[in-house]
Amino acid sequence: MKTKIVTKEDLDILNNEGIHHIFPDKIKLSIQMGTCGKASGAERIYHIIKNKINTDILLTSTGCIGLCEKEPMVNVFVPGYYPVVYCDLDEEALEELLPAWIQGELPEKNCLMQLNRTTFNTNGPILKVKENIPQMEEVSFFKLQKKIALQNSGIIDPFSVEEYTGRGGYYSLYHVLKDLAPEKVIEIITDSGLRGRGGGGFLTGRKWQSCRNAPGEPKYVICNADEGDPGAYMDRTVIEGDPFRILEGMAIGAYGIGSPEGYIYVRTEYPLAVETLHKAIREAREYGLLGEHIFGTDFSFDINIRRGGGAFICGESTALMASIEGKVGEPRVKHIHTVVSGFREKPTTLNNVETWANIPAIISMGSEEFKKIGTKGSTGTKVFSVVGKIMNNGLVEIPMGITVKEIIFDIGGGIPFGKKFKAVQTGGPSGGCIPEKLLDMPVDFDELKKAGSMMGSGGMIIMDEDTCMVDVARYFVSFLVQESCGKCTSCREGTYQLFNILNRITEGQGKEEDITLLEELSETIIDTSLCALGKTAPNPVLSTLKYFRDEYDAHIKEKKCPARVCKALIEYRIIPEKCTACGKCRKACPYNAIAGEKKVPHQIIKDKCVKCGICFEICPFDAITKV
Repeated sequence: MKTKIVTKEDLDILNNEGIHHIFPDKIKLSIQMGTCGKASGAERIYHIIKNKINTDILLTSTGCIGLCEKEPMVNVFVPGYYPVVYCDLDEEALEELLPAWIQGELPEKNCLMQLNRTTFNTNGPILKVKENIPQMEEVSFFKLQKKIALQNSGIIDPFSVEEYTGRGGYYSLYHVLKDLAPEKVIEIITDSGLRGRGGGGFLTGRKWQSCRNAPGEPKYVICNADEGDPGAYMDRTVIEGDPFRILEGMAIGAYGIGSPEGYIYVRTEYPLAVETLHKAIREAREYGLLGEHIFGTDFSFDINIRRGGGAFICGESTALMASIEGKVGEPRVKHIHTVVSGFREKPTTLNNVETWANIPAIISMGSEEFKKIGTKGSTGTKVFSVVGKIMNNGLVEIPMGITVKEIIFDIGGGIPFGKKFKAVQTGGPSGGCIPEKLLDMPVDFDELKKAGSMMGSGGMIIMDEDTCMVDVARYFVSFLVQESCGKCTSCREGTYQLFNILNRITEGQGKEEDITLLEELSETIIDTSLCALGKTAPNPVLSTLKYFRDEYDAHIKEKKCPARVCKALIEYRIIPEKCTACGKCRKACPYNAIAGEKKVPHQIIKDKCVKCGICFEICPFDAITKV
């Protein structure tokens, strides 16, 4: 049984233990073992190292530091030095690196960067910086970032409450419970200007105050970890890398609101996140940081986990609460807000993972310091998953107000293979597509909305010149058709008809009047849908019509797909002058649609060709083209 933390002295002891865990007096290898790391082979790296080291070497795990493109990664802690991060690891690289690490050496091979005192911002020892190794703030991917919600991810052991406390964890909760009245806590959060990071951007402090003022007991706090946007994994990464931050944030919010009980609603498709939360809650309870009389005060609060079945609609607040109650996950009309009548018809505050993760930092740094980050209307930072046609796929946390161009080209490294940037889709499937001409637009809640998109939970999908924007709109509308709960006719039938029209256009059967029909249908869906899923569902259509109208015209009037993506509107041809008759395309074609003899340029039989593209991809001489 862990020692229950009651006094400031108890917390200081735990803090010192944590600092010693983070900076041990012997070599420590910490494998980045988030879901993305495991998918890249981190578990194999872990077991290879485990089988080759002795008990003099500490072997632990951590979450993802954000640069998923470079995984698997290992943080190497050598006594006397700040840890060094090694990337792109495989068995061959380990054969050379592991013996050096064991000897306390920090070679430059596969070295990404060193995490220095600026990164750690802790009371730990002042250590040495290794020469000839870039510091974190010198690496382009991290240079413009500001870590708040992600400040521990990829650094601490997510299963260790000691390491979390060693980085200053739980001091905010202690300060709140010992020194502040609940009303003062809400005042600080309100003054910070923190807006909900889950999509709507509503002021967090105002929501808390409304819930506290609402009649009825008990009151509830809920963490929405039902992250369903394609390409988005912000919440998952925060949970897997720093779960105690979420628990502390929820406890602070519960104290301010007056809630004895909280729930975390997390999707079943996140098994590692679920496991991490269960372990963190168990650890917090054993230390007395959850449960009865936290820090010896009259405040008692506990957290339960509920797993969702993967329905996108359950990201909507009322549908989520219905799901926790065991009911069908579908929205209800919000003529009475959930802060007045939510979960079990009691006052309920729901925020997403990133919002809760910001709370301890705001209490620690103060609202004035927090407001210095970001813009006047969008204070603080925002976490984005930057994926798609970009060099550095990964997770970034940037100050609000940074430009789209800085995210894509300075942090993300630009577009691979010399391709031209075309658009970035933000805000999930209900977001919009931002074109090249808006690259200098600052990223915050209000500017994205003006551009016809939205912040959403933080997904950012990058597209290059080979992307068809009509097909992009069709894809996202197709997703929303499948995920609509079907409760209201405008969303259920309207999105289905949007998809049919878009599908017809991509198949070369579009009509000029389809453009007007798309616009009118979109406006009707926005005006008459019950919840935000329906009201924002037409965004992919309207934004692509606004910025890429020429592509719609090409599909409809010319029966051509400028990006050469839509199968019905493209044709594969063999260029006789380039064809060497090597036969690779003919042998690879699954439909025997390529004819030709040796030393004679081959031909594609149009009636047999299904436009699968295998020949185009396999030809070593670029003799096959799409037109």
